[in-house]
Amino acid sequence: MNSNLALYNTICNQTSEYTSKKYSTSFYSSIQLLHKSLHQHIYNIYGFVRFADEIVDTFHEYDKQLLFCDFKNQTYQAIEQQISLNPILHSFQQTVHAYQIDKELIDAFLFSMELDLTKETYTETEYQQYIYGSAEVVGLMCLKVFCERDVLLYKKLVEPARKLGAAFQKINFLRDIKADAESLGRMYFPNCDFNTFTQLDKAEIEKDIANDFSEALQGIKQLNSKSQFGVYVAYKYYFSLFKKIKSLPAQTILNSRIRNSNFKKFIIIIHSYLNYKLNWL
Repeated sequence: MNSNLALYNTICNQTSEYTSKKYSTSFYSSIQLLHKSLHQHIYNIYGFVRFADEIVDTFHEYDKQLLFCDFKNQTYQAIEQQISLNPILHSFQQTVHAYQIDKELIDAFLFSMELDLTKETYTETEYQQYIYGSAEVVGLMCLKVFCERDVLLYKKLVEPARKLGAAFQKINFLRDIKADAESLGRMYFPNCDFNTFTQLDKAEIEKDIANDFSEALQGIKQLNSKSQFGVYVAYKYYFSLFKKIKSLPAQTILNSRIRNSNFKKFIIIIHSYLNYKLNWL
């Protein structure tokens, strides 16, 4: 590799890392708990999914359909040509090729993101499809990195990884239910309406999330030492958020965004470390 290309790769990778750090301090902190050899590739995946999500959720003053179409085309071109002048896509394509991330995962993700441009409500089937494309496949992309080309381990952990991604996304939906409904006009949960959302609706969703978490934990226990602790902390962070949401009435989450304080996040890391070291996962 010539020195100029190496420099370009470095600049692109730093862009993905900076994106991860600035957009999500919690996610960035979790990445730091993975083995250092995994950091860059997880940054690269996060940068890709973050930019796609920003197009559909944030750039209201622009033609989002046009922007997304361009981003999608550039994504496939970057993967095919193994280079892109978009730093985020250039770093992402490096990870795609390094870990043989399946095109089907990328297709599903982009399909779900594109739905956000026009779709406001979902049937049960559409909801499951959206969850798969928006969250489960992101977990599977990360799993490709965590398994480090161990095909058998990857196949073994596909379902738990999907469940973890699904749990995270459903909690995001509950946490952001007010913003999604009022700012974006969306209700992801099938057979639910923001104006008539009840405690029973909330309880049914929470039961589903609890089942996802239970299955996901069994997969985390089987990850290798390079990734297990970082993924476990992310699990504990979201599980703590889930417990907080679960303890509140439906009306409260309809009127405010629930979050964990920085101190609470610190305590979660300490408790997770003790559980990990004592093999109490």
